[in-house]
Amino acid sequence: MNAKSLARMGFPAPLVARAGWLVGEARRQGRPTEEVRRVLAGIVATPESFRDDPCFGPLALALCDLRATEAAGATATRPRDVALPWRQWGTGLEPDAVAQMEAAMRLPVAAAGALMADAHVGYGLPIGGVLATEQAVIPYAVGVDIACRMKLSVIDLPPEWLDTKPERLTAALEAETRFGVGAEFGKRGDPGRTRPREHPVLDDDWSVSPVTLKHRDKARLQLGTSGSGNHFVEFGTFTVDATEAAALGLATGGTYLALLSHSGSRGTGAAVCNHYSRLALDRCRDLPGAMRHLGWLPLDSAPGQEYWAAMNLMGRYAAANHACIHRHVVANLGARVILDVENHHNFAWEEEHVIDGVRRRVIVHRKGATPAGAGVLGIIPGSMAAPGFLVRGRGLAASLDSASHGAGRRMSRTKARETYRWKEVKPLLEERGVRLISAGIDEVPHAYKDIHAVMAAQADLVETVARFDPRLVKMAPEGEKPED
Repeated sequence: MNAKSLARMGFPAPLVARAGWLVGEARRQGRPTEEVRRVLAGIVATPESFRDDPCFGPLALALCDLRATEAAGATATRPRDVALPWRQWGTGLEPDAVAQMEAAMRLPVAAAGALMADAHVGYGLPIGGVLATEQAVIPYAVGVDIACRMKLSVIDLPPEWLDTKPERLTAALEAETRFGVGAEFGKRGDPGRTRPREHPVLDDDWSVSPVTLKHRDKARLQLGTSGSGNHFVEFGTFTVDATEAAALGLATGGTYLALLSHSGSRGTGAAVCNHYSRLALDRCRDLPGAMRHLGWLPLDSAPGQEYWAAMNLMGRYAAANHACIHRHVVANLGARVILDVENHHNFAWEEEHVIDGVRRRVIVHRKGATPAGAGVLGIIPGSMAAPGFLVRGRGLAASLDSASHGAGRRMSRTKARETYRWKEVKPLLEERGVRLISAGIDEVPHAYKDIHAVMAAQADLVETVARFDPRLVKMAPEGEKPED
């Protein structure tokens, strides 16, 4: 049964791909073709009768939800005439990013919002946008790279290695990390055909969504890799004063050697976003064109429950990615971790917040924004030639306990490629003492905002605990290479 035959049976376009995948799964389970046809016909006729089918139950639930939405009509997704109030941090933000935030606050499911100082345009919700909703999840307000995160490991090797043994540190990165869109361990072309990484996350229940189940093998091969874009693994100096060092459990204040990484849930996370975004966009197809990417899934619907479970699995998978990177790089050096901090963005959390004087349980989307509850540690990076900071959240209610996730881009990737060449960038890297192993020209420091200005703009959201200065940087070598 192909897509055309499933459509002829009466399955709506958003569910055809899912129906096709489940047909294949039923066949692998040994269910006869004629039985499968009868079940599919029954689902189209009375989907509520097949909610408990062990294979096709999720499809039946999704069809029930889709028909209920259609029966409710366009009023369920009609935007508010006036946006709810929201706060902005920072000045001079892109007008289009501000307009995207304003549009998000007109959603009928919106409850509260904030825009961080590193904001720039994204799909649906701007990067740096924080949006609380009433029991609804917006896949594009989470983002394509679900649960993208930062991880910092301070290690017990002397920071002088950055000057005296950079080749040793570089060798560890080259041996234990992989970058690029299709980066995997163990595939043909992989240096040394390194065995795929192992982590308990692979023993989790990957059948929570047909998408995660389908991509589990791919996720296994990509475990411990970093992808492309602004993802990186780098060594640098971690500087902390004596008071904060004691609070962090370090023996003394001063300068340490540290490893910092930034990456997310790789190809599987992108597949989850793509699948459920299509369902959300179709469900909310009556939204105005400029708001189309803000389509949502109710959490009490079958697709909403599936996406929520898949998103949380991708959160655990992204954490496992970083755990593998740090474990293997540190082991390669024969070192020991003496401080470990991580946080993530591009995620949705169920939290309690006081909104309009009432404590409410809402879904908080932080797309390119860092959790900054009172006392919560987080990492806010700058660029390959600018410092990042270990911060402690102040728990400001107006920001929904959030802060920026970095410096934020001031220039698009296309504009950066058109504007810069490595010969113009190398003097700045040399001045900052940065050795660049690989990166794309679209990641030059000039493409990012001033991290010091961003930190100053959010001084009421976080306090600085320590500073990280990048010295040895590895990113995906796509586009123009540093040696060109």
